[in-house]
Amino acid sequence: MALADLFGSTNLPWLDIGGREGDVVLSSRIRLARNFREIPFPNRADFSQLAKVQAMAASVLPDLERAAGQPFDLVDMDKATPLEREVLIEKSLVTRNFLRSPQHRVVFISEGRHVSIMVNEEDHLRIQCMAKGLDLDASLDMASRIDDLVESKLDVAFDEKMGYLTSCPTNLGTGLRASVLLHLPGLVYTRNINNISNISQQLGLSVRAIYSENDQEGQGNIFQISNQLTLGFSEEEIVGNLKSAVKEIASNERRARKALELYRKDQLEDSVWRAYGILRYARFLSEKEVLDLLSKVRLGIDMGFIDEVGAACFSDILIGSRTSYLQNMAGNENMSGSEVDRMRAATVRHSLSKHRVK
Repeated sequence: MALADLFGSTNLPWLDIGGREGDVVLSSRIRLARNFREIPFPNRADFSQLAKVQAMAASVLPDLERAAGQPFDLVDMDKATPLEREVLIEKSLVTRNFLRSPQHRVVFISEGRHVSIMVNEEDHLRIQCMAKGLDLDASLDMASRIDDLVESKLDVAFDEKMGYLTSCPTNLGTGLRASVLLHLPGLVYTRNINNISNISQQLGLSVRAIYSENDQEGQGNIFQISNQLTLGFSEEEIVGNLKSAVKEIASNERRARKALELYRKDQLEDSVWRAYGILRYARFLSEKEVLDLLSKVRLGIDMGFIDEVGAACFSDILIGSRTSYLQNMAGNENMSGSEVDRMRAATVRHSLSKHRVK
C-alpha cells in the first residue's frame, strides 16, 4: 500500500456497508495493550528505551505480515507531517495521545487498513483490529494471532495474578478493550439516548459520542460503546457482554425508528430529503453541518425513504469531509475556513454523485 494512498484515500474497508447489524452497527474493534518486560512504560521511558522498543517491534514486522496475510506500512510519526498525523487520527488508525510526543513513535498499518499497531503509545504496543458491522469475533481472532506471534518472539510483561501489565490499571488482566461504533439517530431524535448510557454503565460499559466533547450530544449521532474493565474477566466474557449489549441497543434503535415512521413519517421523510438536497447542492459546508446532514441521509437510506444514493456514500463522506484530510489533499494547512468549507462541499457533491443508484 502506497503511503500516498493511505493519506489520500477515503477507503476504510472496516467502515464498509454489508456487515452484521449494519443498519445500526458501523464497525467493531478489538484493542490489546502489551508491554515488554524490564522496560519502563512509554511515559517513563527515556529516548534510548523508546528506541529499543521500536527496534524490538520492527524486528517482528515480517512475521506480523505473515500472520495477517498481507503487507504492512511503517509510518514514523516523527517524519510524518502534522496534517498526515491528523489524517491518521481522523481515520481512527492512531490516537491523539500517540502524537503528543512523536519521537520513536511508529505505527504499522496493514494493507487492508483493518490492523494498526501503535508502538510506544501509552503502552509499548497497542494492537488494534477492526471489522465492519458487529464482528468482534473476527477482530479478536486477528488480534489474538498477532499477539501470539509477538509473545512467541518477545518477552511480554505478564504476572500470574494480575495478568498482562499495562500502564493504565483499568487495562490490567487481559489488556483487552472491545468497542463498537453505532449510528443511533432514532434514539437521539426520540430522546432515549440517555437511557442507553445509564443502562450501559450498570453493565460495566461506557458510551460516548465520537464527534463531540460532550458524550451525550455528539454530532452525526455516532456513538462508541466499549468495556470499562478487564481485570477479572476473560476475553470471551468481555466480548460476549459487549455483543449482547450492542444487540439490545440495536433493537432499541430500530424500535425508535419505527416509532418515528409511525408517528412522524411525513416530517421525517421531509427532513432526510432536505438533508440530502443540501448536501447535493450546497457550495459551502462546515464539518458539523456535514455530520448532522449525513446522519439524516444515512437514516433515510436505511429506512427506504432515499433511493437515489447508496449507503456506501456514508463512510466516503465521513472521512472525505474532515478538515485535516481536505487540507492534506490540497497540500495547504493554511487554508482559510471558507476555502475548506468550499472544498468540503465540492467533495461531498462528488461523493454523492459517485454513489448515485443507476
